[in-house]
Amino acid sequence: MKDTQSPLERVPASGTPGSVNKRTSNSLTLSIVTATYNSSAFVKDCVASVHAQTFAQIEHIIIDGASSDNTLEIINTVPNRISQIISEPDKGIYDAMNKGISASSGDIVGILNSDDFYADESVLEKVADTFCQTGCDVVFGNLDFVSPNDTSRVLRHWKSSPYRPGSFKSGWHPPHPTFFVRRELYERHGLFDISMSVSADFELMLRFMEKHHAQSSYLDQTMVKMRYGGHSTGSIREIIRGNRQIMRAFRNNGISVSPLYPAVRLLPKLKQFITRQS
Repeated sequence: MKDTQSPLERVPASGTPGSVNKRTSNSLTLSIVTATYNSSAFVKDCVASVHAQTFAQIEHIIIDGASSDNTLEIINTVPNRISQIISEPDKGIYDAMNKGISASSGDIVGILNSDDFYADESVLEKVADTFCQTGCDVVFGNLDFVSPNDTSRVLRHWKSSPYRPGSFKSGWHPPHPTFFVRRELYERHGLFDISMSVSADFELMLRFMEKHHAQSSYLDQTMVKMRYGGHSTGSIREIIRGNRQIMRAFRNNGISVSPLYPAVRLLPKLKQFITRQS
């Protein structure tokens, strides 16, 4: 696999007749990649939520950045579906994710951050069913930002919506922890661009969906609980740096966007504080 863009042909569109639409969810395997680094505080919840899934064909791959705390010991104390643990220094979280994707063997690949966990036990089963029923390339859904120490307390509810061509320009993008992808897309269109230290997930989704027209299905349900204050909910400085990288992502993919885009992008995020699940 490559971590640069590739001009290879796209995967079949949703609804296109072919073997992909004839498969049942029981014939699919899902790879879940989790990057860890000194993640002892909450990694147990992450691993346990994967283990609790009702879907059977799961491989959970842990890519650890040579943690100096007891992250690995904690992982090994809870029931799990971990097929590989790779612990070595890396070049950041997106480099770790790339390692995990490259090591995976599943038909579908999802990323679950070490502080996050699946909202219920049926999430992966519903993801697999959706891939099989629609023949799509990408499945995504909604996400809750929760209090780090009281995960029943929802601070923001990210209700997504179906993708439409051009949606990224209006400030829309899927919540990356809910973003499940057929592995062929990584093979054809590349991995995360690790030069984008805080926005490589946005760039990859933009590349797959807007540039290469991956066919997607939206599940209108909360799929992942994300503890507020992690990698994706950082400081103002990180937000500014992220916006700069996002503007570069549009340029790198040949997509024109208004210079006011960073301001446009704020509106959907502000709505997340208002639109919480009841």
